[in-house]
Amino acid sequence: MGDRALVVPLAVGDAAVDAIVALHDRTPLDAILAVDDQGVVVAAAAAERLGLRHNPPDAVAATRDKAAMRERLAAASLPQPAYRIVAHGADVASAATEVGYPCVVKPVSRSASQGVIRVDDAIQAAAAGIRVRAIVGDCPDPLLVQRFVPGAEVAVEGLLLGGRLEVLAVFDKPDPLDGPFFEETIYVTPSRQPALVLADLEATVARAATALGLREGPVHAELRIDAAGALMVLELAARSIGGLCARALRFGAGVSLEEVIIRHALGLGLDGLTRETQASGVMMLPIRSAGVLERVSGQERALAIEGVVGVEISIASGRPVVPLPEGDRYLGFVFARGPTAQDVEDALRRAEACLEVRLR
Repeated sequence: MGDRALVVPLAVGDAAVDAIVALHDRTPLDAILAVDDQGVVVAAAAAERLGLRHNPPDAVAATRDKAAMRERLAAASLPQPAYRIVAHGADVASAATEVGYPCVVKPVSRSASQGVIRVDDAIQAAAAGIRVRAIVGDCPDPLLVQRFVPGAEVAVEGLLLGGRLEVLAVFDKPDPLDGPFFEETIYVTPSRQPALVLADLEATVARAATALGLREGPVHAELRIDAAGALMVLELAARSIGGLCARALRFGAGVSLEEVIIRHALGLGLDGLTRETQASGVMMLPIRSAGVLERVSGQERALAIEGVVGVEISIASGRPVVPLPEGDRYLGFVFARGPTAQDVEDALRRAEACLEVRLR
């Protein structure tokens, strides 16, 4: 593919940026975008070097470090769970006791809920600390211990334009995420939260992006809404929604989320693009147990469910599958559209019930 493809060493930031700059010298680039967490810092640094539209690299780096993110949000008085940062080798149980139970132990630099464990007492906290350390291996990063926030969880998909947040979609997560592990399943939009809560969500995510120093491009935020309707910021990433979930979103006459992001990066404008009026959603198929995937059957039956528009198994037969908290991916995705969010949720649940997963 020649210069249509370039391998960059993401673990060595300067070398990656140098490689991108060298490519630009041969074939000038108009924009640089990262499609996942691992690439966001390199993309921001390379875009800054080349004078292209970008976020400040230090702001993007803060989104990749949950400890740094918590500190910046705290400095801006954003609502977030009580937390402690636990240095490498320090006592996790003591920090958890200070925060109060139940709480959540997590690594500072992983995503997709990898290594995230709820604990309800000091014995569980000590065991979780050992387990999370084993997941991150030799990495000397600290761990984050934060108070568990009960309530509904939502995701906000947005685009920053010169520091101004344009909310593209708000997803409900109708399945309870109470632990001990936090595998996400269903995302459905539009959200069924009240209008006042939605307005508060938009304002809070905008404040969080400002607190982190982000100004341009996609953001994906996760928040909890407690029983009193109060918001807590859980995460904010300088990227779009992960995996294949973006297929659940369409704008205007079938424009994809990726195209919206690319148009913004190129300075082409959004021409008033808004999300389609039809409800839509995605189910991330969780991995229930470890093994080697033999096959997934029932896809034809799932596709026959009214409203289901796609089933994608993203792990090939013969490959190992690992559940959370050690795992870092989903088995696949089911997509649905319908008149209402409830219709979409029902279709996704019926489709999952059609699928049979065989492991060895």
